[in-house]
Amino acid sequence: MPHRTRPLTALLVFLGVNVALVSTITPVYDFVCFHPYWERRRESRCKEWEPANEKNADTG
Repeated sequence: MPHRTRPLTALLVFLGVNVALVSTITPVYDFVCFHPYWERRRESRCKEWEPANEKNADTG
């Protein structure tokens, strides 16, 4: 065998990487979901749909 297996070290490294990833999920999620781009997009889509909704209300 060219090297020794170190299961405890591998376990600690694995857990450390998982803790680092889990601790960064919330800030990344908040940044992506609450980015101002989505608010602007929602407003622009509402403005696009308003004329179509008014047409449908008049004909219905």
